[in-house]
Amino acid sequence: MAENKLPQYKKLYEILRKHILSGVYEEGSLLPSENELCAAHGLTRPTVRHALEALVQDGFISKKQGKGSIVRKPPQDIGILSISGTSTAIDKNYLQTQILQKPQIIRWPDHFHFDISEIERDFGCIYMERLRIVDGQPVFYDINHIPNINLPRFTSRSFENKSLFEILRTQYQIEVKGGQQKLKALKATEEIGQVLNIKKGNPVLYIERKLFTNRENFNIYSTIYFNSEKHAIFGSF
Repeated sequence: MAENKLPQYKKLYEILRKHILSGVYEEGSLLPSENELCAAHGLTRPTVRHALEALVQDGFISKKQGKGSIVRKPPQDIGILSISGTSTAIDKNYLQTQILQKPQIIRWPDHFHFDISEIERDFGCIYMERLRIVDGQPVFYDINHIPNINLPRFTSRSFENKSLFEILRTQYQIEVKGGQQKLKALKATEEIGQVLNIKKGNPVLYIERKLFTNRENFNIYSTIYFNSEKHAIFGSF
């Protein structure tokens, strides 16, 4: 769904969500009243209430009778990698995304590292490879398998220097809600070494991730090779 075709309540939801996550509205503070939001955005009260109900459902605010909408930031981390993407789990703010393999529809691999549902298998998956670069140094080699379920025009979108999670959230209303991951240290193969610009045999962190979303039978699967020579990843727990 294109951003300009979003319903009015969703546009307000996105504005308020952005300001909550960026700290404009601090945790424990009050959002503007329904009347103030109506006036500021030219919206009706039912539309504003719909946006606030969506924020409550997603854990961004709580409602207290006689007080209003209280900001509460939901947990943003899954293990060591943030659910908002690898860019928030690395010790640098500036991170570029290079697409090594554009999204393409394929059948699921015969020997996949996570169990997938029958519905996911029936529809095939969208495969893409990305390289995340910090200060000119390749840091993450990211291989994704995404169920090919109700994602119109996904393969024709541009993902260069864009957030995959943000596109899924804003264009397809798919939110990451949790996940599981497995980690182990490996020695870089010649192929991985070439991608990450490191010597064959150098240590890399290998991560397999299964991320659960708000859409039933729709999980995001990633395999990540992380070059930790100059950078670290982190998360809160």
